[in-house]
Amino acid sequence: MKVVLFCGGMGMRMRSGDDPRPKPMMTVGDRPVLWHIMRYYAHFGHTEFVLCLGYGGQHVKDYFLNYQETASNDFVLSGGGRDVELLSSDISEWRITFVDTGLTTEIGERLRRVRRHLGDDEMFLAHYGDVLTDAPMDQLVARLAASDAVGSLLAIRPPGSFHVVMTDEDDRVSGFRSAEDLPLRVNGGFFVFRQGIFDYLEEGDDLVTDACVRAAQAGRLLAIPYDGFWRPMDTLKERASLEALYWSGESPWALWRRPAQHAVAPAPEPVDVPVPAPRLVATT
Repeated sequence: MKVVLFCGGMGMRMRSGDDPRPKPMMTVGDRPVLWHIMRYYAHFGHTEFVLCLGYGGQHVKDYFLNYQETASNDFVLSGGGRDVELLSSDISEWRITFVDTGLTTEIGERLRRVRRHLGDDEMFLAHYGDVLTDAPMDQLVARLAASDAVGSLLAIRPPGSFHVVMTDEDDRVSGFRSAEDLPLRVNGGFFVFRQGIFDYLEEGDDLVTDACVRAAQAGRLLAIPYDGFWRPMDTLKERASLEALYWSGESPWALWRRPAQHAVAPAPEPVDVPVPAPRLVATT
């Protein structure tokens, strides 16, 4: 099953100085977060990737064109340094398609521009390129396959860095509550789609606020709740948090090192999250 990764984000909230790399190329440990994401999907047997390039796309290309397997794999060196025998490999089985999808293109339009690279596959995966999780992707795929929906998204509790202010009728503060304790879910950025999602995607659209809204209005979008590890990398603080986990030896997303998986809730309740009204009427 092919994996579409959106790799054109500038990462302005975590950029320092004049770093020209796109956000997915920002490192966690000694590898770009994009590499960690791809290794996660490869753990479940999904090794065909379609990279939607935008800002800093050449950095993504150069990284893989000059990829060093020895950076993260054990190896034997002999012949005075002439011969290298890898004891394991990261990407030897991967097939990566690099597609320039524009500098400021909406994510939905980026997806439309790579549709031809999906071939005849009924289902495919998609990801923002800057979020890590330990969710069991095989179970997410099975959930969609067993339904008539055209897509699903991982529905996670909102990060707890914000607190909701509770007030009385006189606007006096009566307390605070962590956002993650509220009975709501937000889009976690891990998608499983059928090709039918393109019936809800118009030229120039955003993926979520346009295509997913239309699919939801037609009753054909699943929100699969997950309470395990999930962490974005939108800010320097979030990146530092992931770095700390990596260097401490605790990388919950690295299922290729820790094969134990968490179960997805067996029957998700409807997720009532307000969404903006679509600009266009759903098509069939």
